[in-house]
Amino acid sequence: MNFSMLNQARELKSNLDKVQKELSSITLEGSSGKGAVKVIINGQQKIQSIKISSVVIDPSKPEKLEKLVLEAVSDAVGKSQKLAAKHLGKLTGGFKIPGLT
Repeated sequence: MNFSMLNQARELKSNLDKVQKELSSITLEGSSGKGAVKVIINGQQKIQSIKISSVVIDPSKPEKLEKLVLEAVSDAVGKSQKLAAKHLGKLTGGFKIPGLT
């Protein structure tokens, strides 16, 4: 491995660390049930909070609430993944690198 490749690897690692830090500070919201269930997630797909409106809490129908929570989490994760792919795509120049994109 020559010095040029080593320097490129170090630069990529440094840039990746910066992007990861930036993604951890960005929050996104996923929701379902016309906003009755809201999930806050960061750009690293880590859920920060879940808010559930009392109007959708019906002890006799837990499956309805389960479905709403799942939909809101899926919405939030999808948004976070798109954001991460956009940021990491800039870093990798569009190349698909397993584990990064």
